[in-house]
Amino acid sequence: MFSKSFKFAGLILLVATALFTVTCSQQKADDPRDQLRKGAATATEEIKKDSTAIAQGVKEGWNRDKKNLVNINSAGKTELLNLPGVTQRNADAIIKARPYQDTHDLVTKGILSENEYGRIADSISVN
Repeated sequence: MFSKSFKFAGLILLVATALFTVTCSQQKADDPRDQLRKGAATATEEIKKDSTAIAQGVKEGWNRDKKNLVNINSAGKTELLNLPGVTQRNADAIIKARPYQDTHDLVTKGILSENEYGRIADSISVN
């Protein structure tokens, strides 16, 4: 998720730099420093607008993903069975070994293998 945002931010920075370069090269120079200031101000303003939008999108995505997490300390058997690869045996063991301080406790308590845990790690929480 974050890598897409950083790629997008990098793309915006690249576009802003190109815009800045084109703007500076197209204007006839009475004072090159003045042109540089104007171009930098324009590019900075564009980046500022875009970075605010990116930050808002990341925040919304982050919050959206957290709403869908299954709390392994309170989820019922049906909710646990909806997780990828969780069997009835796993669900019963998860419920029996509560409470958990960390999601990785599923592995340290011997309930799931590291591989099984990896399939559901992004879908579970402990609070």
